Amino acid sequence: MTHSGFDSPDGDRTPAAFPSPLARPGLTPPAPISAPAVTPQPVPAAPPARSGRSAPIWIGGILVLLLIALVGYFLTFIGTGASLLGAILALIPLAGVLFAIRLIDRWEPEPRGLVIFAIAWGAIASVAIALLVDLLLSVVFGDPNTYAAEVFGTVVQAPIVEEVAKGLGVLIIFATAKRAFDGPVDGIVYGALIGAGFAFTENIQYFAISWIEGGAGQATTTFFVRGIMSPFAHVMFTSVTGFALGLAARRGASTGQAIGPWLLGLSGAILLHAFWNGSAVFTDFFSTYLLLQVPLFILFIIGILALRREESRLTRVRLGEYAAAGWFTSQEVDMLATPAGRRTGLNWAKTLQGDKTPIMKGFIVDATQLAMARQRAVTGRDPNAAADERELLAKTAAARAALLSG
Repeated sequence: MTHSGFDSPDGDRTPAAFPSPLARPGLTPPAPISAPAVTPQPVPAAPPARSGRSAPIWIGGILVLLLIALVGYFLTFIGTGASLLGAILALIPLAGVLFAIRLIDRWEPEPRGLVIFAIAWGAIASVAIALLVDLLLSVVFGDPNTYAAEVFGTVVQAPIVEEVAKGLGVLIIFATAKRAFDGPVDGIVYGALIGAGFAFTENIQYFAISWIEGGAGQATTTFFVRGIMSPFAHVMFTSVTGFALGLAARRGASTGQAIGPWLLGLSGAILLHAFWNGSAVFTDFFSTYLLLQVPLFILFIIGILALRREESRLTRVRLGEYAAAGWFTSQEVDMLATPAGRRTGLNWAKTLQGDKTPIMKGFIVDATQLAMARQRAVTGRDPNAAADERELLAKTAAARAALLSG
């Protein structure tokens, strides 16, 4: 028989005083709660979640399914041991590339979710698309074992298919995460992350097959060529696509308006990729590497430094507008927007009581993001820019007060 309540020790029925039958009865009177010495201030409500800083969740679900299929492919056709060895070796150049990207993105870091998405898109979706296209073409046209077919696959097919697959990831971020895609540097970062992810998975395959076919000697040679000499190859290719979309973002372009720049950047990435692959097919790779690829990489680094300099100039201009309104002093703008000023600010924060370096780092990051929010508001690309502006102004004001107190 069912009933509500529970039996007391002496057998009397006592009405239920708990929200569910699983609630635990109190066996002793509860301890009193003392009143606070000072009336606490009300905690402000957390701002409502706003879209524009993450890719849709359903894309993550698709990536998980593709990851399962990709793992099955590696285990079936390459084997567990070789795949595991390839993955361990592939982690080494990936770590170096991610460290370099982090240096580029230090003071305006992209949302962690988007960083993970970009790497996952490159490592999973882009590779899966490339494999599916290869499979489809082999089914439709057969698998001719000729030199011409090999050259076409290496110099034409691979650059087009792989760069389109990777470029789709950059376009998805541009379309769905407008509030985290402010300009060329952001575009390069997202493109570089996707390229790094793609190279990681591709390296697993190359290193594993080298180990199977030639043992430690061949695997070492392959690791030297791909992991030491050219870990930034795919990073450079896809960064060209990201750079083009970053320029479109800086000019306030919508997703539709950005298709043209995306195709233009994609064309540059494909040509660069084809040139890289062609140097291994038609010429002596090492000579071409020293005479052309190394200077090309140096130009790539110089271009990034120039873009960082332009980002610093823009940050200084936008923060100067807040300084004119009284939010910062001109000296603080110099400190927040320039590399030398940031170093000076961090060194000064170390001398403060309790070492306030973490507060200073947060102050610089928030101020940089504030400048970018202002830029989005100026271009009209982001309807949530004003809300971001208010939130970041409050955070920078609090950090400034914490640095100057005590």
